[in-house]
Amino acid sequence: MAKKRKKGEGTIRLRKDGRWEGRVVIGYDNSGNPKTKNVLAKTKKECAEKLEKLKAECGSGPVRISSEMRFGDWLDFWYQNDSKPGLRHTTQLNYENWIYLHAIPGVGDIPLNKLSQSDLQQFFTEMKKGGRLNNVEHHGVGMADRSVRSCHAVCQMALDRAVKDGLIRTNPAVGCKLPPLRDKEMKILTKEEVQRFLIQAKAEGMYEMFLLELTTGMRRGELLALKWSDLDLKTGRLRINKQVYSVNGKLEINEPKTKAAVRTILLPSAMVELLAEYKAQLFSEWMFPSRVKPEQPIDPGYVRKRLQVILERAGCKKVRFHDLRHTFATMSLENGMDVKTLSTIIGHVSSATTLNIYTHITGEMQRNAARNIDQGIAGVEVQEQDTP
Repeated sequence: MAKKRKKGEGTIRLRKDGRWEGRVVIGYDNSGNPKTKNVLAKTKKECAEKLEKLKAECGSGPVRISSEMRFGDWLDFWYQNDSKPGLRHTTQLNYENWIYLHAIPGVGDIPLNKLSQSDLQQFFTEMKKGGRLNNVEHHGVGMADRSVRSCHAVCQMALDRAVKDGLIRTNPAVGCKLPPLRDKEMKILTKEEVQRFLIQAKAEGMYEMFLLELTTGMRRGELLALKWSDLDLKTGRLRINKQVYSVNGKLEINEPKTKAAVRTILLPSAMVELLAEYKAQLFSEWMFPSRVKPEQPIDPGYVRKRLQVILERAGCKKVRFHDLRHTFATMSLENGMDVKTLSTIIGHVSSATTLNIYTHITGEMQRNAARNIDQGIAGVEVQEQDTP
């Protein structure tokens, strides 16, 4: 009698076509049904070797979903089956960083139904103090506040699903004390700096790209993903419907994260004329192609580096690419553009988002308006008093 294989070892059988097939359970779906993978080989020995390799790649064996399972196993199951399929590649990399490099090593061995708020609180506190794994020599051993909050958010989502599935009664991640969320400092180029910057950008051969950015406030990925087919040179309508990302040294083109980011804006006629002249010099479908590989867009990392070179040579303060977007928004508001219009142009989900980001600008505008109203009323009162 053939020896019965133990649970989790997989099965090997001879198929009707003469090949050997090895199959192993790698997990379970949300309904508890087993998920399997298989390998094929010409001989039984080769099939067994392939099966062992498959098991090593997939883990030690299938995980039974229960309230007593390790939190790390639940995190992995939730991510692979519930979360990962709906995430873009760049977001997947972030999630995998928080899950496999931090959360699982930190609290993964604790049973799901035994995981407490104090366990998680201690983990996040230690993560903040000494959880950094890369660039320690430049940034120290402590993790950035935003990173700690991101790891907490991933754990909370996984535990929310565990509550929904009836594995635990309450979510222990709720109520954890986290580092405060601090927005990165917003730096705005002055009008004089913008002029010097564009003059230098022209000398560097990147004038059209940076001028379009300062004219529209697009996100870097949106700007670099533009194709000439997105622009109607007759009407000046520019369609923004994709973004370019650099993932592990390779460029990826994806749809924007929100529906509001897919939009059509109207370019000034002078900008359209400039782009038409610029297009005549290119032989690429991309509006801003790579100088080395014109069949693909320019790399976002290269643009980031060139920005800093241009700023330095132009005698401007050091700003991020995203600050050029802030510069456009600030100048637009200061020159009378209403918040609703600006929100649509830059692709915010709502006007409230725009107001929240540029509160300091709109607040100053309101104060100026109030002063003008006061002065106007005062002027009327004086005239009324002087009237005989």
